[in-house]
Amino acid sequence: MKHMIILACLAISFNTGCITNNIKKNDYCADLIIYGGTSAAVISAVQAKRMGKTVIMISPDKHLGGLSSGGLGWTDTGDKSVIGGLAREFYQHIWQHYNTPEAWKWQKQSEYGNRGQGTPAIDGTDRTMWIFEPHVAEKVFDNFISSHNITVHRNEWLDRAVCVKMKQGKIISIKTLSGKTYKGKVFIDATYEGDLMAAAGVSYHIGRESNSTYDENFNGIQIGTLHHSHHFGKMQISPYIKPGEPSSGLLPGISADAPGQKDQGDQRIQAYCFRMCLTTNPDNRIPFAKPQGYDPSQYELLARIFQAGWRNVFNKFDPIPNLKTDTNNHGPFSTDNIGMNYDYPEASYKRRREIIQEHENYQKGLMYFIANDPKVPEDIRKQITAIPYEVGLKLNISK
Repeated sequence: MKHMIILACLAISFNTGCITNNIKKNDYCADLIIYGGTSAAVISAVQAKRMGKTVIMISPDKHLGGLSSGGLGWTDTGDKSVIGGLAREFYQHIWQHYNTPEAWKWQKQSEYGNRGQGTPAIDGTDRTMWIFEPHVAEKVFDNFISSHNITVHRNEWLDRAVCVKMKQGKIISIKTLSGKTYKGKVFIDATYEGDLMAAAGVSYHIGRESNSTYDENFNGIQIGTLHHSHHFGKMQISPYIKPGEPSSGLLPGISADAPGQKDQGDQRIQAYCFRMCLTTNPDNRIPFAKPQGYDPSQYELLARIFQAGWRNVFNKFDPIPNLKTDTNNHGPFSTDNIGMNYDYPEASYKRRREIIQEHENYQKGLMYFIANDPKVPEDIRKQITAIPYEVGLKLNISK
């Protein structure tokens, strides 16, 4: 399990309340201090306000909502009856938005198709909608904040070096790089990185534990376990710059390190990618541009996969409203920039920015390669050039 990813908010400290007459300039105080701008952060803030508490959200991000507003609109719902509370209220607001003619700017609702991930996208009976455009999700989160009069300090970054003051194992205050100090009764780390918890001394693990650590089956290294077509199958692909010649060196993106022993732990973490919102509408598209530092040799492995007959490029271009897609990693070579993020969890903000930029360049370069390189089959090039960006990649992950 990757403990560095926090998928739900976690209250990590209680202390005494605010004494308002002792508050200084750049000092802020509330019952609840939330660090993060994710969907968990927003929902935590709304719930606390409804309980009559004062709240301050400290968001490193400019956009609120995390993955939900950053491109992941193709929701994994499963049994929808178990989704309740404020989470269900979010999907009800999504339904309300799309239940108006104005919401369908680029497509008629009747032409949408109503296909979700295992369930219908629109459930009129329960007044919920489970598939949505990124900007619509962000609008719902912003409306949650404004309608509950919640204070949000955006682009504020935890000072990880001297950020947390503790007393008897409890957080007293935290500080951001801008010099602001926040005091509260309860602190929540609602980031994906878990920086506040780490700074407060909460234990964590980076990488994969072995199967034996928690008596699990799919926790450690998975040699020979082929899931979701994220593998080469029976394709015989040479990993060398000159096919079949080890002395020529390895292609970009291929590691010379051994994968390790099956079921054992290691330092590797799940690969990162941007979820892309693309469109087939010619009136709402931007051509794929060549990114700075573009190097087609970085995608030579993909060219060889095409040469071996693979054609499933568009399997995870999942439809969302208005002729757009939630595009995710899939197949043996895709948007995941594998192996390029292993130092991200504990990296400095500067190094994290470098990693994010490298991922952005890789993914933009991938799309440019597929759309333009003569090594890509012509039918795929023609199809991909009809699906350029709606607004490009939406950056909504921490520095």
